[in-house]
Amino acid sequence: MSFVRRAATVLAAATALTVGLAIPALAHVTIQPGTAEQGGFTKVAFRVPNERDDASTTKIEVSFPTDHPLAFVSVKPLPGWDVKVTQGKLPKPVKTEYGDLEEAVTKVVWSGGKINPGEFQEFEVSMGQLPKDTDSLVFPTKQTYSKGEVVDWSDAPKTDGTEAEHPAPTLKLVPASGGDAHGMASAPASAAPAAAAPSVSPVAAATSASDGTARLLGGAGLVVGVIGVVIGALGLRRRPAA
Repeated sequence: MSFVRRAATVLAAATALTVGLAIPALAHVTIQPGTAEQGGFTKVAFRVPNERDDASTTKIEVSFPTDHPLAFVSVKPLPGWDVKVTQGKLPKPVKTEYGDLEEAVTKVVWSGGKINPGEFQEFEVSMGQLPKDTDSLVFPTKQTYSKGEVVDWSDAPKTDGTEAEHPAPTLKLVPASGGDAHGMASAPASAAPAAAAPSVSPVAAATSASDGTARLLGGAGLVVGVIGVVIGALGLRRRPAA
C-alpha cells in the first residue's frame, strides 16, 4: 500500500507540474493574429483571459506606439463594454504617405464590462497604415481586476530567449507579399479606413494558434507517460513469484 501511495503522489506531482507549465503560456494577454504585413492595414484582436479565481477583469487599457504611430485606428463595438479612444500629440511629426502625422491614437481603454473567472474576451481593432521600417509593434496593456489589482503586460523579451513574466502583446510585421498590400497603402486618406481589411499571413496565424495546442498536447503526453510508468510498476509489484 505504501508503494501505491508513493506512486499516486508522484503522479499527482507530475500532473500539477504539467498544468503549471501549460497554463501560464496560454494565459497571457496576446494580439491575434500575431503577424501582419508592412505597409498595409489589418484587423487584430487583443485576447484577454481572466487569470484569477476570485475576481473578474473589469478594465483593459492598451497603449499604442508613438515611435511608429498609426494614422487610422477604429474599434469594433463590444456589447457591455464602453470604449474610449485617446489621441495625443506625438513627440515629433512622422512622415507618412498621407503627409506629416502630428497626432495619433495613443491609448484605447475598454471598461464597464466583465470577464469572469475561467473566461476570456477579445477586443477588436482595425488599424493602419502599418510601418515599413520596423519588424514589430508593441502594445503594452494593463489589465484591471474587480478587487483593484492591476497587471501590467509590458515586459520586453528577455535577452536569453526565455519568456518574460508579463510579456507585452507584440504584432510582428513581415514584408508585403504583393499587389494587395500596395493597393491598400496607395488608397486615398478618405478611403483608407474602409479599406482596412485584414492583411495577415495565414501561415503565421496558424502557427500562433497551434502553439498553445502543441504545449497542451506535450503536457498531456507527459502525464500519460507518467501514468504508464506507474501502471507498469504496479503490475510488476503484484506479479506472484514463480
